[in-house]
Amino acid sequence: MTLATLIVDDEPVARQRLQRLLKTAPDVRLLPACADGRSAIAAIEERRPDLVFLDVQMPEINGFEVLAAVGAKHMPAVIFVTAHDKFALQAFEARALDYLLKPFGAERVHTALERARIFLAGSQRGREKQLAGLLRDTSPVRESPCVLVKKRDRVVVLRPEEIDLVEALGDYVRLHVGAETHLLRATLTEMERTLGPAGFMRIHRSRLVNWSRVKEFVADRERDPVVVLKNGARLVASHSCLKDLEKRLGARS
Repeated sequence: MTLATLIVDDEPVARQRLQRLLKTAPDVRLLPACADGRSAIAAIEERRPDLVFLDVQMPEINGFEVLAAVGAKHMPAVIFVTAHDKFALQAFEARALDYLLKPFGAERVHTALERARIFLAGSQRGREKQLAGLLRDTSPVRESPCVLVKKRDRVVVLRPEEIDLVEALGDYVRLHVGAETHLLRATLTEMERTLGPAGFMRIHRSRLVNWSRVKEFVADRERDPVVVLKNGARLVASHSCLKDLEKRLGARS
């Protein structure tokens, strides 16, 4: 079996070292390496590697977030790479296939590779169960989940803090990100589950808003309910949603 292998690390020296060490394995086929989480998610979606050497600490999107964005069903076998002992958590020992602590040597890399071979020889169901467990165990050290939007030949990765507003649109939702909009096949309820922990609140049956973008809102029965964003946009809201928000936020007159 040939292992299509992807290296993801924001440090050029670490990428090059792993490439040199893995080239000596006859059953490894190296894919073009990735230097950040965004390109890693796109590469995993498009190239479907068997194995990923995944750096934990990367700017913008870290290794845990890559894992969460791709999901257990589509995630290949993962060997984490880290320069910090604090990331060698009990979760790694219990759930992760393996991890490499920088600086690592050739023997350690090939030991991890052998574990990957054994893991990939197992059942698909067993692999998905293991990766699902890893997702649960690493959730406390992940930041808010990303939203992936497919755009023909690429995947746009949106962090919750980048999104201003989410609106229902038939079988889709429209994500407002500054001056841009993106369509995603999902329900508003699904988006509320995903983005609620990041501070998104429902202001209408067809509208979620990033609360950090809100300047003020009017919930008075005598006036039309409206939410005003910091950029000046005025959004139609519902009395019931805004009253519920007042209660949740403990607004006082």
